[in-house]
Amino acid sequence: MTQNELREFLDEKADLYNHPNFIESDPIQIPHRFSLKEDIEIAGFLSATIAWGNRKSIIANATRMMDLMGNTPYDFVMSHNENDLERLQDFVHRTFNGQDFTTFVKALRHTYQNHGGLEKLFSRHQDEENLQQSIHEFRKIFFEIEHQHRTQKHVSDPLNNSAAKRINMYLRWMVRRDNKGVDFGLWKSISPAQLSCPLDVHSGNVARKLGLLTRVQNDGKALAELDKTLRLLDASDPVKYDFALFGLGVFEHF
Repeated sequence: MTQNELREFLDEKADLYNHPNFIESDPIQIPHRFSLKEDIEIAGFLSATIAWGNRKSIIANATRMMDLMGNTPYDFVMSHNENDLERLQDFVHRTFNGQDFTTFVKALRHTYQNHGGLEKLFSRHQDEENLQQSIHEFRKIFFEIEHQHRTQKHVSDPLNNSAAKRINMYLRWMVRRDNKGVDFGLWKSISPAQLSCPLDVHSGNVARKLGLLTRVQNDGKALAELDKTLRLLDASDPVKYDFALFGLGVFEHF
């Protein structure tokens, strides 16, 4: 395919999957249950944090997270006491356990009380090309509170050559704005042009088959390569192609 043919093909697939029907089988359905900005942010962040493995399991466990927080995540984060945190201890999703959940709740309160909230923190260290430095700086501040070292693995560091799939997916949810009904477009202080594709097994394999990516590993270097090729197709909204790559991989077994 020529570049124009590839763009037309991916634009068509992105339009196909960037549709409200997509929400029904995706973890993004969890923040879609809320209307308050801070509830959406926190529900999205926690859901994205555990977004690895079987999607039904992710959705079920993210729903349980919200239930444990009384389905008022922002209020729970800001006004919880130690007794409230005790009921989180039995939570587990793969390697994310109740202690991790408790730490995240405390770190989120630290974020909103001392740093102006998630949007302000992510937008503070932007550079012109992408948000990887911003994610790195967010991670440092998020873990300023007392925590077990093991909990840090649940927020990837792109400057340590991680593709940071889950956090890039979360940023897509919060930043992209196209009125299609899937992504929220809540955060106006960050440009969709700076977003990076949530690179995982499915999107990586499809990207390689289409000649968008040559690197074998799904790591930070592969993400940088994919960023460049997707920006050639659409510099203003490169991550709309996540819908195409993911849909082709998961739903069409491309």
